[in-house]
Amino acid sequence: MARRIAIGNNKGGAKKSTHTVRLAEALAKAGKVVGVAEMDPQGNASRRLGYKDDPSKLTVSEAIAANAEGVAAQVWHPIGWQTEYADRITLLPARHTLEDRALEAGQRGAYRRFAKALHGADDHLDYLLIDCQPSFGHLTQMALAAAHYAVASTECEHDCIGGAVKYRDFVADAGIDLANPDLEFLGIIVGEYDQRVPDQRDQVAGVREIFGDAVWGVIPQRAVIAYADGQALPLDQVPRSGPSRAAFELLAERLMKEVPA
Repeated sequence: MARRIAIGNNKGGAKKSTHTVRLAEALAKAGKVVGVAEMDPQGNASRRLGYKDDPSKLTVSEAIAANAEGVAAQVWHPIGWQTEYADRITLLPARHTLEDRALEAGQRGAYRRFAKALHGADDHLDYLLIDCQPSFGHLTQMALAAAHYAVASTECEHDCIGGAVKYRDFVADAGIDLANPDLEFLGIIVGEYDQRVPDQRDQVAGVREIFGDAVWGVIPQRAVIAYADGQALPLDQVPRSGPSRAAFELLAERLMKEVPA
C-alpha cells in the first residue's frame, strides 16, 4: 500500500493543487513512484499534469460510485507530461461529475467508499498524494478516511492561514469520526511568499509560531510556477525554474524523511 497523504485547506486559493502536483514531480524525480488522486471536482491537478479529459474515460467518481474493493485499479491514467520521470507519476483524474458523489453522503458507508476503491489498487506506488477540495464536506471526508497523513497548504494570507489551522484541527477530530484513528497531521506548506511585502513576512512568522516545526517549507512567489501550472508543464521544462524546483525538492526530502516508503 502507498503512503497516502491528503493535502488540504478549508479555503480556496490555498495552492493545494500546485503543491500536490509539484511535490509529486519532485518525488518522481527522486525515483519514487507516485500517484495523484483528484478529490476536487474542479480537476485542476489533473489538468496541470497534462491529462486530457475524455468523457469515455473512467475517473475517480466512477471508482467511488462502484462501491467495490480495489476498483480504482481500473482508473489509473498516465499523465501527459513529456519528461523522463513522467512514467513514475500516475493519476486518478476527476471532472465535475465528482460532485455527484458528494450528494450520496447519507448513504450507508459512503465516507469509506474512496478507501474501499483504493484497497489493493495503490500497492504499486510509494506515495499517493490526494488533492482535496476546499471544504470539510463529504469529498474531503472520504479523502481523509482513506489517508494515512494530512498536510495543509496555504498562501501567505490571513484567511488562508486560518483555513489551514481549521484543517489541522479538523484532521485531529476526523480520524476517530471517520474510522481512521491513525490519521496524522504532518505539516504545512506555505506558498506564494513575497519577502518584499511586510505583511507577508508577518504572516509567515505567524505560521511558524502556530505550527512550529511542522512548517515543511515556504515556497517563494515565482512566475515560473504559475506559468508551469497554466501550461500544464513540468518545472524542468520552464526556463529559470531552478530555485523553484529546488524548493519543491526540499519538500520531497522532508516527506521522504518523515514518511519513508
